[in-house]
Amino acid sequence: MSAEKVTITDKLITAEKNGIGIAHSKLILIGEHAVVHGQPAIAIPFPLVGVESVIEHKPGSITFDSTFYQGPMDSAPLALEGIVNSIHATLQYLGLPKRDMLIRVTSSIPPGKGLGSSASVAIAIIRSLFSYAQVDYTEQELLQFANIAEKFAHGSPSGIDTLTITSESPVWFEKEQAISYIRPNEDFHFIVADSGRIGDTRSAVESVAHLLKKAPKKIHSKMERIGELTHLAKHALEKAGKNLLGQMLNEAQKELSALGVSDDGLDRLINFARKEGALGAKLTGGGNGGCIIALAKNELHSSQLAEKLKEFGAHAVWPFVLRKQD
Repeated sequence: MSAEKVTITDKLITAEKNGIGIAHSKLILIGEHAVVHGQPAIAIPFPLVGVESVIEHKPGSITFDSTFYQGPMDSAPLALEGIVNSIHATLQYLGLPKRDMLIRVTSSIPPGKGLGSSASVAIAIIRSLFSYAQVDYTEQELLQFANIAEKFAHGSPSGIDTLTITSESPVWFEKEQAISYIRPNEDFHFIVADSGRIGDTRSAVESVAHLLKKAPKKIHSKMERIGELTHLAKHALEKAGKNLLGQMLNEAQKELSALGVSDDGLDRLINFARKEGALGAKLTGGGNGGCIIALAKNELHSSQLAEKLKEFGAHAVWPFVLRKQD
């Protein structure tokens, strides 16, 4: 990964005595759970929801003003411990005092839905801290401090969330391998639908790890199968097209169901999307709540399917396009 400096003026709007940082969201297209155990995964940037962090000078202790917590940072709830640790580490690195700041965080990312909420919040805050200090950052620095928060949120994260949130292209990710980026050869029209129930990625990852200990041969074969499907999905994005990609999404969902990370609510949305003509549909993220992703035939079908999923009872629906990249 390049250590080239990313200038604040490129990424952030700075104002006197203010620091501003933004971050978009992410989706796992295919490979969730298996990626934790050494298989590849594909993640895609999801620009329809995101986070903005604004830091203002305010005498006294560091305070938060956000939808998830308002008050002194030192009294933040346990759920924010990873973010707090990440802020402490970044302040120390920048040589800033741990006081005299108001951190305002505005997020349109629903938490606990597999969309990378915790990583996006961490990245937006870290960017705003560098902006406030008027210091440029490298991609490595950004990932280093964001992953402090991710370790707390997910136990043993793959690192895919932070990488995709800082990327503009689909990410091909394998643990301990060089990151590469995928260039789609056509436009792919997706719909993300929220089941309305919060998933728990950490618990889901732990339950799969427990299954792996209990039935290693069987679960290893499931992981390897998801890995094969992920390779074929990459081929579909780059060359073969949407029909093959849809098949791979459906096949991956079978394996995720067998791992016990799908549930009735997700299955209802997935089956409905397929019945309404989706080329493929599966859960995205940790599962057992959270969101599904469905692949539409074209732009018109995408808007029709989005409306039907809303009528069917999806809590929120986001149609979006993964654009062809030359």
